[in-house]
Parts: sequence; C-alpha cells; structure tokens
Amino acid sequence: MKCLNEPIARQANREDQCTGHFWESRFKSYPLDTEEAVLTCMAYVDLNPIRAGIADTPETSEYTSVRERIQPRFNLADAIKNQTEQKTLNNFTAPLKPLLGFEERIHQGFQRGVLFCLKDYLTLVDETGRITRKGKRGAIAPNLSPILARLNLDPDRWCERTTAFEATYGDYRKERRRAA
Repeated sequence: MKCLNEPIARQANREDQCTGHFWESRFKSYPLDTEEAVLTCMAYVDLNPIRAGIADTPETSEYTSVRERIQPRFNLADAIKNQTEQKTLNNFTAPLKPLLGFEERIHQGFQRGVLFCLKDYLTLVDETGRITRKGKRGAIAPNLSPILARLNLDPDRWCERTTAFEATYGDYRKERRRAA
C-alpha cells in the first residue's frame, strides 16, 4: 500500500496545494492467512460494483478480477509498457503480474494458486451476490439464471479450460503476437 499511497498522495497534494495522507486512516492492511480469508476478500471486492449499484452481474462489472477471469484481457507485456510510459512504475518495486490462478490440488508439493476450483468460485460470487440485507443497495437479481448458465458455459468444460489456460490459449496468444 505504501508504494501505491505515496505517489498518489504526492500528486494529489501538489494539485490541491496541501500536505498529508491521501486516504488518511480509512484503508488498513490485514493478513489473509487462510484460504477462506482469501476467498472471502476476493468475493467482497468482486461484488463491490454490484453492491454499489454500478453493475448488475459479476460478468458486467468493470475492473474486477472476476470479469478478468471470465473475459481475460490482461497482457503482462502491454501492462508493463503502458505503465512504464506513464512513469507509474518508477517507484514501484513489486513485480507486476497477472491474477493468481485457481487449482484444485497441490502440484509436486507446491501450491501455485488458490486451492479452489474457478467454477466453484464463480458460483460462490454469484450466490453471495444474491444475498440482500435491509438498508443495503445492490444485489444480483434473484430471477437471473446462475452465472455459468448466463455465460452459456458447460461447468466441466469451463473448469477444464481454466485449469489448463496456458496450454489451451498459449499457442493462440503467440500466434497473435507474431501476426502483430
């Protein structure tokens, strides 16, 4: 957060001709030390546009990881190039990288992603997004079909394709880069 906070605060302070923290104490950092904590946080963030009433479904919400997982648009090389041109990476020491993947098992003793199936995560987000609370706005309409049906995806094929993303789409992306 410090790497993000400081440049934004400096720029805002220059523009507003003031000093101090940009976000004050509203934003805090908490450790997410269990898979449940990580999934809870991910679903909370992915549902923010729906809860705020600016999107009706996870697949139509702009700038969320759930939409990126459904309709991948992130290209690491393009992101680094664009952010280098904008000079936003100058003071940023952490490596820029795409979203962490989902996996259903640990491979050769290593956990390379979130131990949860993406199909189940989409279902979790969809069902959580349908929960309404008195006095709170924004929820997925109860009359909508489940997310995998809305996306016209076979759950088994979807899970197979997303767990083998690089193998499935890697050659296609290489061909596109060569053609460009």
